[in-house]
Amino acid sequence: MNFLRKMEKKFGRYAIPGLTRYIIFTYVIGYILDIFQRLYGWRLLGAVALNPVAILHGEVWRLVSWVLCPPGQVSIFTLIMLLCYYQLGSLLERTWGTFLYNVYIFMGLICTVLGAFLIMILPFGRMIYQIAWAGGIPIYTTFYVSLSIFLGFALTYPEQTMLLYFVIPIKIKYLAVVDLAFLTYDLIRSFMASTASGMVTLVMVVSSLAGTLMYYLLTRKGKWSYGTTNRRQHQKRQREFAQAVSRTQVSPSGKVSRHKCAICGQTELTNPDLEFRFCSKCNGNYEYCNNHLFTHEHKK
Repeated sequence: MNFLRKMEKKFGRYAIPGLTRYIIFTYVIGYILDIFQRLYGWRLLGAVALNPVAILHGEVWRLVSWVLCPPGQVSIFTLIMLLCYYQLGSLLERTWGTFLYNVYIFMGLICTVLGAFLIMILPFGRMIYQIAWAGGIPIYTTFYVSLSIFLGFALTYPEQTMLLYFVIPIKIKYLAVVDLAFLTYDLIRSFMASTASGMVTLVMVVSSLAGTLMYYLLTRKGKWSYGTTNRRQHQKRQREFAQAVSRTQVSPSGKVSRHKCAICGQTELTNPDLEFRFCSKCNGNYEYCNNHLFTHEHKK
């Protein structure tokens, strides 16, 4: 984590703010290409897909353009999926900080490219790419990289609740377990189909989820912190504001507040629109407003 902090101080200014917007934009372009491909039979996605054999023959744009290959085809759920990823990704960026979120996403993308070249070492690897190149078939998509956004959110906010099909409330951590079960099923099914298919799927999963694996290992050891430079400065300003507000808990009308956020110091008197909850993971009676209930650092 110290290495990431040093990198942030040195290269943090180059981080892309609002990266999720650009990810969604590539999805939109990819779906448009997919529509034209199905309507007119053009091999548009095959021309931009990640294929090491084609790259070695001079089509170097594929190192970047493959991110246009969307996860799946256009359907009624596409808009819902794009909206969901935008919300989750934007929240992760606000929680982790722009630099760490960039590292998380780009690690998955770069490792996918490295994994694709790693497949060429296998006896059947070059043959698979040659067939895909000739047929205009994209092998790698951004499906697993997109899944990493959801898994990163689940690791950060495991107790958060989502409405499945807009009806059934279910905690994020349980949805993550279901997704991991499907990943395991896909791997088993791929290996049952052929060793070549299984190895390609395995490399795609492990490479794309490299950022998620890093986050999981660092959080287990307590080394990954939300305290990036920007976030630490933001929390410092919040503490200063809380100290200022703590001296004025009585409203001008003489009413005494019953709730107070331990982060920002706001009460139901200073902001009637806020909701307040106690955190069960904090050691002590710490109450937070709905803006900081899921983003604060737990008191131990």
